[in-house]
Amino acid sequence: MSVRRVVAMTAAVLALLLAVLFSLAVGARAIAPSDVLAALLGDGHGDAAEVVREMRVPRTLVGVMVGAALAVAGTALQGITRNPIADPGVLGISQGASVGVVLAIAYAGAHTLTGYVGYAFAGAGIASVVVYAVANSGRGGATPVKLALAGAAVNALLVSVTTAVLTTEASALDEFRFWQVGSLSGRDADIAARIWPFLLVGLLLVLSVARGLDALALGEDVAKGLGQRVATVRVVGGLGATVLTAVGVAAAGPLAFIGLAVPHIARALVGTAHRWVLPLAALLGPVMLLTSDTLGRVLFPPSEVPAGVMTSLIGVPFLVTLVRRRAVAA
Repeated sequence: MSVRRVVAMTAAVLALLLAVLFSLAVGARAIAPSDVLAALLGDGHGDAAEVVREMRVPRTLVGVMVGAALAVAGTALQGITRNPIADPGVLGISQGASVGVVLAIAYAGAHTLTGYVGYAFAGAGIASVVVYAVANSGRGGATPVKLALAGAAVNALLVSVTTAVLTTEASALDEFRFWQVGSLSGRDADIAARIWPFLLVGLLLVLSVARGLDALALGEDVAKGLGQRVATVRVVGGLGATVLTAVGVAAAGPLAFIGLAVPHIARALVGTAHRWVLPLAALLGPVMLLTSDTLGRVLFPPSEVPAGVMTSLIGVPFLVTLVRRRAVAA
């Protein structure tokens, strides 16, 4: 255990605690940290305590869960596909969840955030199964290239389905657009209660193949020589990433760039060993999401910029920098 890794993990924990504190204290109405603490301990009374307990605590809790889910899912997918720009949308999982939500709004009468969750899970799961089935057919099984191509094809198909539904069911457009932009606004304790078991299952699945992902990074032949079952690593890791992506997308919409950017930051801090990268990503993902959400609340008060917009504003420069560095390295 190197000092550098311990320092990085400790700093990430402190950053997460600060991000949680700012999420609870900062907003259209600023609340002093002492009042936040009193509200959390049950000693606070009045409007400020109600705002903290009823609105900001559930919102922050969902933000922690979603940020961790998307960051770990992105880390797993980059390891499975050996693609440095893979994220939870690369295999059509996010778009599958979007189709589930738009169908729920248009045809199933679901009109609340909690009502979308189950449909988003179903859509993400079906999309991931279809992508893997397509990629696994033919010679060589589900190779990284075939997974990426199958994901792109299924993603394009699902976008077409979403567009077709929205053009024929105009009443669903406004509701879906609110969800599609990605936000933590209005998320309550019921959503947190519904997603945490799936978050736990997804994390355990991905962590169980951490060593397999390390071996897979060396190439399939080397991984097999080291005794790893490559197909099992891909299936278990992909299943875990699917569950985690469904958690994030169902609860907060398709938030961009968390699953792309955070794994690279984690690797830069602790190296490529997934037993370190995955836990660090689980800490840094919520930091990025809560920071984006908090900034969105204070930029143009009393209006609020959705977290999905803020994560994109942060993520685009990161992606451009990543591309430039790889171009120079090449």
